[in-house]
Amino acid sequence: MSPRLILLPLLAALAACQSHNPYTSQSLPPPPVPAQASAPGFDPGAYPAAPPDYGRYRSWNWTGAPSGATTYGSSLQDAVSEGLDQVGLRPARPGATPDLRVSARVSSEQRTRQVTDYYGGGYYGGWNDPWYGASIPVTRTYIVQVNVVRIELYDARDNHAVWVASAEYQPSGNQSEQARGLREAVRKALSGYPPH
Repeated sequence: MSPRLILLPLLAALAACQSHNPYTSQSLPPPPVPAQASAPGFDPGAYPAAPPDYGRYRSWNWTGAPSGATTYGSSLQDAVSEGLDQVGLRPARPGATPDLRVSARVSSEQRTRQVTDYYGGGYYGGWNDPWYGASIPVTRTYIVQVNVVRIELYDARDNHAVWVASAEYQPSGNQSEQARGLREAVRKALSGYPPH
């Protein structure tokens, strides 16, 4: 077989890999270097710091107004407040310092979906026909609009992020279905809090 015939499919596959990736990675910054790091006798094995003690977080307050307009009578603020209540976090009393500051927002994004259907499978022609009983896959690609709920929890003492999560839902249906979708997305986003 000619080396050129082998090279052509490889180049085509490489060109297909060069398409735009709509997903971006996200990570939290490392915790700050402790002040005692420059002191003699500091144990560098103690950095980065131990994970936060999620058991001490009991109260919260908004770090700013949640962004993402009211969704058909059920606001993001109400959905996040209920979700935080379900994981054991209560709103801080007026005038009291909260343990956590909460930020929440909803953004609209596009997702690409693929569906493969198999057509055929019938028995056309005779038993010696090469298409006898074969089914043909047909893949359709389409773009859907989704709403992404992002919730961020910050330690109120040092303002460092201790929890970031997101979940998505499709903004379709009537008002109650949209409100249900928003609440379900908030529940999914907070389902891993606190981490084990």
